[in-house]
Amino acid sequence: MDYFVHESSYVDADVKIGEGTKIWHFCHIQKGARIGKNCSFGQNVNISNNVIVGNDCKVQNNVSIYEGVVLEDGVFCGPSCVFTNDLTPRARYPKGRDEYKKTLIREGASIGANATIVCGHIIGKYAMVAAGAVVTKDVPDYALVAGVPAKVVGRIDEKGKSIAKGNR
Repeated sequence: MDYFVHESSYVDADVKIGEGTKIWHFCHIQKGARIGKNCSFGQNVNISNNVIVGNDCKVQNNVSIYEGVVLEDGVFCGPSCVFTNDLTPRARYPKGRDEYKKTLIREGASIGANATIVCGHIIGKYAMVAAGAVVTKDVPDYALVAGVPAKVVGRIDEKGKSIAKGNR
């Protein structure tokens, strides 16, 4: 085993975890999940069935990534950020995985603490979602979005620094 899983965490059967990845306290990695190399999962992270996480991703404490969500390489998920996979959930009438809306978080994107990503959208390459924002539509590459609902408030480079409009 060339990755680390804390003894308080559970990893189901049929999970692939890349070398150098660290899974800390009280995590659950569910069946069919695919996790890349050199990732870090903080305390109390849930990776649901069949979720794909790329290389070099960092998922902070108290994040659940539900089926239908894909993180490309280098994605950062801040503490307690939220993903969904069903626009109209009902406890008594579950739709099942074939009806889940897909969500794609592109390479290098960052999602701030307590942000909510409503399913069915794409967050662009190196985009940044501000803490507490609610994403209800696609986010362009290199955009900084904030608010409820999230709106583009700036542009950033790959390192997260503000850039002048029109540079990309």
